[in-house]
Amino acid sequence: MGRNTRKRRMPLAAKAVAGAAALALGGGGLVWANFYASAHEEHSPHNRTRSAAAQVATISCPDVGQRISEVPDRARGEVDGELATLDSQITDAYQRLATTRRAQAGDSRFVDNAILGPLKDRRKVIIDRIQLEIDRAGGRADDGLDDLATCQGRPADRPQDGDGGQNGGQGDDGGQDDGGGQGGDGGQGDGGQGGDGQDQDDNGNGVAGPVADDFIDINDVRPNSRDSRNGLAADGDGGSTGTFTTDCGVNENNLFNSDNLIAAPGVDNGAHHTHDYVGNQDNDAFSSDDDLANADTSCRNQGDRSTYYWPVLRLQDGTQEFDAGDQGGGAEGNIGKILKPAQAELRFAGNRQGDVVAMPKFLRIITGDAKSFTNGDANANSSWSCTGFEDRQVTDKYPLCPDGSQVVRTTHFQSCWDGQNTDSANHRTHTAFVDENGNCPDGFQAIPQLQVRLVYDIPTPVVENGQVRNPYAVDSFPEQLHKPITDHNDFINVMDEDLMDQVVDCINNGEDCT
Repeated sequence: MGRNTRKRRMPLAAKAVAGAAALALGGGGLVWANFYASAHEEHSPHNRTRSAAAQVATISCPDVGQRISEVPDRARGEVDGELATLDSQITDAYQRLATTRRAQAGDSRFVDNAILGPLKDRRKVIIDRIQLEIDRAGGRADDGLDDLATCQGRPADRPQDGDGGQNGGQGDDGGQDDGGGQGGDGGQGDGGQGGDGQDQDDNGNGVAGPVADDFIDINDVRPNSRDSRNGLAADGDGGSTGTFTTDCGVNENNLFNSDNLIAAPGVDNGAHHTHDYVGNQDNDAFSSDDDLANADTSCRNQGDRSTYYWPVLRLQDGTQEFDAGDQGGGAEGNIGKILKPAQAELRFAGNRQGDVVAMPKFLRIITGDAKSFTNGDANANSSWSCTGFEDRQVTDKYPLCPDGSQVVRTTHFQSCWDGQNTDSANHRTHTAFVDENGNCPDGFQAIPQLQVRLVYDIPTPVVENGQVRNPYAVDSFPEQLHKPITDHNDFINVMDEDLMDQVVDCINNGEDCT
């Protein structure tokens, strides 16, 4: 589909931001308040209403984008823009939720009447526009989209059941680890409060999460307990067993922005959180395919101009980053020191049932779900571990690693392609995961599977008495509460034809190439 070629200057990490933090309580920016019930006050009678109201920790809205399966090409840009507007509406409503706790304490209907009701009305207007744009372009909009206008308030407990998402042709495994037996209600079934009565608050950082229950000692995760689609597509001795590794650095050029070229092309701050970029150096919301093809690359092999990007990790230590006052950064609750990976390993693997075929140029793949906490875990895919313990993988917890061990984020992408499209209306259904035997769905072809392994040097957070000090967290949409299950990864193939042929030959011939 066509891409908007309007350009804007991209923010760089080297940019300095002076002044006090916009997020500080009493400051000029958005006040990111405590989103959890106050266990210290709930026992007094006049605070019972306050405790009940505070159980609404975030806002959960149906993901309209995942329900749209067909959009005519000439309406794609308009529909993507409208979907980005829906995201902005949720962010605005969440900010109102975060900054009206006193009003909520005095009125049990405040959230419904002042936040969720108006949000439904605004969403209905945008959904109607989406339907009109699809119909006007010659498509047929789903009449049931109107049912997706209503949002709900929800506590800060575990993610919703997997039926809240759309699997986009993926396997039926939810990708959800049991956290070494610590799933369940996560100790927060009562509106985000821990079982010991301690207040699960904002850790003094002024943001909604992470909280103590979002972390787990890696020793408490059972080895080999995670049986999910995040495994190797080429496990076993058959099929195409080779690999191709591309070295694109760890974002030494400080290329950051809060755009999302795949899901929200042409929209500033379409991600509402900051991304790391390696590979292609012309990544913003307004980059066209031609821009990508002609851009510089950080990859050692200059034939690889592919775009590899993921949400940054931050250490919530009070550091004022370059985006401390910006949308996508501190103004939306993503605060603290940005942590670059010490290693970024990008490897393409094969398929244990047979050969792989070349990826088409400009193929776009999103894996994982930035909204898994409210969408449900059907599309959750990335996993967390520690060096020396990588037989222990967890999806819905951040690992606490022992001394000398580093945090590891691992993502294995979809490795089946429909043979026709480089993208789809919901950015998922043109690709799929293999089944448990390594087979692609009917009509799909096996392609090289991108496997991303990111390793970080992170001081281990201290968890005591239901509190966590100096936590680290993945950047996220504000309403996702920085939950680890929202981790995700994005890729646009911009390898030249000769290099892609080399990748395919190495994999199909059982060679390990770089």
